Amino acid sequence: MNKQSESFMTGENFKAQDYFGHHKTKNGHTFRVWAPNAQNVDLVGDFTNWAENSIPMTKIDSQVWEITTDLPNIGDLYKFQVTRSNGEIIMKIDPFSIGLEKRPGTASVIYDIPEKNWKDDKWINRRNKSNYFKEPINIYEVHPYSWKNHNDGTPYTFKELKETLIPYLIEMNYTHVEFMPLMAHPLDMSWGYQLIGYFALENTYGRPEELRDFVEECHLNNIGVIVDWVPGHFCINDDSLAYYDGTPTFEYYNETRANNYRWGALNFDLGKPQVQSFLISSALFWLEYYHIDGIRVDAVSNMVYLDYDEGPWEPNHEGTNINLDGYHFLRKLNAVVKEKHPNVLMIAEDSETKIKVTGPISEDTLGFDYKWNMGWMNDILRFYEMDPIFRKYNYGLLTFSFMYAMSENFILPFSHDEVVHGKKSMMHKMWGNREQQFSGLRNLYAYQMCHPGKKLLFMGSEFGQFLEWKYNQGLEWDSLNDDLNHKMQHYSKSLNEFYKGHSPLWKIDHDYSGIEIIDADNSDQSIFSFLRKDEENYLLCVFNMTPVERVNFTVGVPDAGLYTEIFNSELKEFGGNLDKLNQDTKTREGNWKHYKNTLSFTLPPLGASLWKLKIKDKKKKGKS
Repeated sequence: MNKQSESFMTGENFKAQDYFGHHKTKNGHTFRVWAPNAQNVDLVGDFTNWAENSIPMTKIDSQVWEITTDLPNIGDLYKFQVTRSNGEIIMKIDPFSIGLEKRPGTASVIYDIPEKNWKDDKWINRRNKSNYFKEPINIYEVHPYSWKNHNDGTPYTFKELKETLIPYLIEMNYTHVEFMPLMAHPLDMSWGYQLIGYFALENTYGRPEELRDFVEECHLNNIGVIVDWVPGHFCINDDSLAYYDGTPTFEYYNETRANNYRWGALNFDLGKPQVQSFLISSALFWLEYYHIDGIRVDAVSNMVYLDYDEGPWEPNHEGTNINLDGYHFLRKLNAVVKEKHPNVLMIAEDSETKIKVTGPISEDTLGFDYKWNMGWMNDILRFYEMDPIFRKYNYGLLTFSFMYAMSENFILPFSHDEVVHGKKSMMHKMWGNREQQFSGLRNLYAYQMCHPGKKLLFMGSEFGQFLEWKYNQGLEWDSLNDDLNHKMQHYSKSLNEFYKGHSPLWKIDHDYSGIEIIDADNSDQSIFSFLRKDEENYLLCVFNMTPVERVNFTVGVPDAGLYTEIFNSELKEFGGNLDKLNQDTKTREGNWKHYKNTLSFTLPPLGASLWKLKIKDKKKKGKS
């Protein structure tokens, strides 16, 4: 048996695309496909007039079909005509093709993409030496189909996004861009989460070389690129992966485990070695071929918990609800990726808390770098949507996350999932009249920046788009003609810049030494205050959660001296009512909880006020 084929069968071929699929060779074009239980496989395409002159393939290694021919031309379309185990004949996509034709067709494309002379060595070298746990990460989440549309409704390709999106990322001071799945999918309504091509760039977004150029340009401008990836389930379309050779091939043999009832999909058999080779090869392909900096693995809970779906389920042999196949696959995935690329980001979208997701595999985790903090997101949005009259009775929604903030390495997400299906846009969620809604939104984003954990915001939320996100329409860019929306965008830009420029907000994100709670008991006024710290400096962060101005508001501080306000969400330039920041203020002696000094200032309605120590009085002590 060929070594590449043998390692694929044992689950250890992590560059399976170098063997399977289409390859231009000195003898012509070689095609290989894994279809172990097929009766026959023929190659068909433009060059055979499809089924009319189909080319029989030869079965080798008992599971692989192969043919070499000089008939195709670059750009031709092709499929594999599979005679399934039951005699049914069906045309299937090439699971390893790097591109499919434009919809509604799903044929694979014969590509001959020249080798790229990458110019992002400095970025890659810096990334490989970095410690991203101690660096700012502020992610702009993008659905490329609907970030901007042409006048005829068609989306921008990556060639066009290179000229438009990258300058916007630079202007808005984001550190990373994260794309919802870029892999081939047959229906835009799925937002890309129902995949048919695990190596193929969605044709709607342009050619593979355009995405490579986009990523390179991001790196030249110090922006990292993250992609969403869906290894748990796949599209049921009959011309794609589903029951490829007429038997369960990529999916489980057990129908209960194979069927994903919630999403109308099929679950990968994550315990099958060939599927492990296929999926890990896919992940590494996107990281290596496109120089991607991170992968967000979608729906981890669905892969790990047998009872996560809405349909029937069966316990494992230990009698628990853990999908041991999924558990061990994810650990293997992260181990392989980290061995080859230690400093790429592996991120889990996971809503459960039973299994530790982040941290070293040696500590019995799944091995991810980061996990989306869904609990924080749900609690905090409930709080900010609430009438301020009731916030003092629900103050725990604001503070509870600090009890578990270091239990995982978290990203704080306000993602696409929060602005669809009647949930309202981020701005529309906020309480009050229009001006108060923008005040609440500015307060919320400042709170997100000051809370421990890395950051993520979905496109359009940065300028307060009012309508929910629509997957088939561009964002409401015309709303920037409105003064409040324009100032909201300016606020997000300024807040992002402030975040990047102040290391206490990101240098110690995953240890309690980076946070010190000052007052988590002021529920009556609904004011919350804490310090964010690095090894040398700290920021005082104070949040007023009611539309009531607090004149001469007093809070305890750790050091005596002169403090200066360095950011306030209610400045007029941001859409608020303040002409300028509070003046520099000296502390006063006085017992305040366990502090010996206090600071008093005006806290605006629904305002976020951030301070730093300007001059320390070395003669006086702070804490008791």
